Amino acid sequence: MTVLYFDGCPNWELARDRAVEALQIVGADANVELRRVETPEEAETIGFAGSPTILIDGHDPFPSDSTGFACRLYGTDHSPTVAELVEMLERST
Repeated sequence: MTVLYFDGCPNWELARDRAVEALQIVGADANVELRRVETPEEAETIGFAGSPTILIDGHDPFPSDSTGFACRLYGTDHSPTVAELVEMLERST
């Protein structure tokens, strides 16, 4: 699992912590990789949907129509919940 973020994002650590917890719950033998997006140009090039973006096996399980160097919301929260991440991890196996 990968967490994409940019410096100054106040929510990437919450996303990382929830990702770690979700991996523990499903018993996955995996780590959370952090990848910093450094510029708006890089964000556009990679289709960055905002910070934080969580990828499972390289894919965003919470697709977004917007891309850019901005903060991202998931419904009413700044990160998917642990339960949502567990569900997506279980679907990917």
